[in-house]
Amino acid sequence: MARPLTIAIVGAGMGGLASAAALRRVGIDVTVYEQAPQFARLGAGIQIGCNAMKVLRGLGLESRLRDGSFYPRSWNNRDWRTGEVKFDMIFGETAEQKFGAPYLLAHRGDLHAALASAVPDQCIKLGHKLVGLDETGDGVRLAFASGETAVADAVIGADGVHSVVRDMLFGASPVQFTGRIAYRTTYPAALLNGQKIDDCTKWWGEDRHIVIYYVKPDRSEIYLVTSQPEPDFRIESWSAKGDVGELRLAFAGFDRQVETVLAACPDVHKWAIVDRNSLERWSDRNVTLLGDACHPMTPYMAQGAAMAIEDAAVLSRCLDGVERDQVPDAFRRFEASRKDRTARVQQTSRANIWLKEKTDGDWVYGYDAWNVPLAA
Repeated sequence: MARPLTIAIVGAGMGGLASAAALRRVGIDVTVYEQAPQFARLGAGIQIGCNAMKVLRGLGLESRLRDGSFYPRSWNNRDWRTGEVKFDMIFGETAEQKFGAPYLLAHRGDLHAALASAVPDQCIKLGHKLVGLDETGDGVRLAFASGETAVADAVIGADGVHSVVRDMLFGASPVQFTGRIAYRTTYPAALLNGQKIDDCTKWWGEDRHIVIYYVKPDRSEIYLVTSQPEPDFRIESWSAKGDVGELRLAFAGFDRQVETVLAACPDVHKWAIVDRNSLERWSDRNVTLLGDACHPMTPYMAQGAAMAIEDAAVLSRCLDGVERDQVPDAFRRFEASRKDRTARVQQTSRANIWLKEKTDGDWVYGYDAWNVPLAA
């Protein structure tokens, strides 16, 4: 009996953990290497689209996510000043019946914890910063800043928009600052003093927008995220603090719900929104990239994590039953199976008009990564 394929995954974000869980599902031996010394529960929300939920269901996480997430009626798009509805994308039971899975709103930390629960602790190595990658006769050798090394049959770079694996494979290239920044935070809904907000709303301004939604099933916690011009701000850290007073001024005159939420907001984080073009190719021999490492997404469709989660399911199907010498072909098949879809989502998100007017979302939310035909 042939020994299981061994795969090292660099990065324990959404895509890395989803990949580990999906690959274990088909009998592959995985180890995830993460440079952070511990996982942190960042103050951020995340929209889990029906397409991502189908993958998460296959990983056994649906019940946990339903229990801990908010089930919205819709994603409502309104005019910034008047509150007039531009387009109301209905979710709830209607979307669940149509697309085969629910649309959920969650705390990002809760989704990450759910994915981590699907991977045994011994498969996740924290505090491992990758500094070297070499293909040898025995496999791919990984070197870490601590001096430790590891060898695997193949490597998946799931290490995000600033991917070290990508730079090692194809050379470093600078990110493109979009000239826009985002504020974001989660906070207890009790701070609203009983004032109600809609389930999930995006207010479209002339050069800025704000999205507000609940992230808990009992409506006890809310999330807000913005996008607005600020060309000179170039700090990308998710932990950098912003000024709540500046945030309120930036959205003065917006609809009453926006002013209510911002008035109660205790503090915010602030980061620069960056972009990169998708890579021409995603793999080199027995090393491939996944998620934002090869097709980074701007946040305007709420599909960045979903694309990485879809990648995980499709990649596991391409690698099912594969031996080490067949890995390069499997990686090319993965890329060919995913490239058109991720490019379309990337371009659509970059335009930042998703759901601003009546929109056909079927091609996004109806996708099933477990069953979509694979490239030849």
